[in-house]
Amino acid sequence: MSIEVKNLSFSYGDRPVLHDISFKVEKGEFVSILGPNGVGKSTLFRCMLGLLSGYTGEVLINGQNSRKMTARESARQVAYIPQSSNPSFNYSVSDIVLMGSTASLSRFASPGKKDFERCEWALEKIGISELSERCFHRLSGGERQLVMLARALTQNAPILMLDEPTANLDFGNQLRVLEQMKALSKEGYTIVQTTHHPEQSYMFSDRILAVQDGRILHSGSPKEVLTKKNMQRLYAVDVDVLSLYDDHARICVPANIKNKSGGIS
Repeated sequence: MSIEVKNLSFSYGDRPVLHDISFKVEKGEFVSILGPNGVGKSTLFRCMLGLLSGYTGEVLINGQNSRKMTARESARQVAYIPQSSNPSFNYSVSDIVLMGSTASLSRFASPGKKDFERCEWALEKIGISELSERCFHRLSGGERQLVMLARALTQNAPILMLDEPTANLDFGNQLRVLEQMKALSKEGYTIVQTTHHPEQSYMFSDRILAVQDGRILHSGSPKEVLTKKNMQRLYAVDVDVLSLYDDHARICVPANIKNKSGGIS
């Protein structure tokens, strides 16, 4: 299952935000849309999800124009995991995860045996079965993100879109969420995330789209995109990009740090 953006542009009134964006994410790919705050990453997601309709260009889900799909049809193909979630009522974790099944139910139907079984499977898959009876409001930020991933699996959509999924999480929870996302992509899920963390993009993504001022600055493999030249241009700061562990990881550091070595130009 693929998702493709073709020549997409969007403006808030007279203020252009996105300019002729084009890319395609294939089945099983993990793609990170990387860039600083305010460059249009979340707006791009809202257009792709149909939450903003005033764009020009096309969003194709497995070759079908998303404008011609109903909300229910779209939900069966694409699951959205927001940056944070705080429902008004303090549902249990199992109730939150079971809500993912609504995309496959008719208007007044209730979840059936298969839906409850899929909910249990999703909780186990993400490794949070022990949280099933906990109140959602009592969870940590990392636990909440894992619950939202489980809900997306219950939705049974092959495309997962995550808007800065590690924002406001501590280091350990960031790794837990990213490792789960990477494992799901290896199982065939198509995953797109927005992020402003270059190092995370390098370690976990198959491909990176670097976005600046509403345009794709560079698109390619992590090794092609995460370079000193690109990071300096993207973030408008003087940085070095250093290689670790035979280039299995790269980090960005201020260029004025002494005794630097291993920079990637």
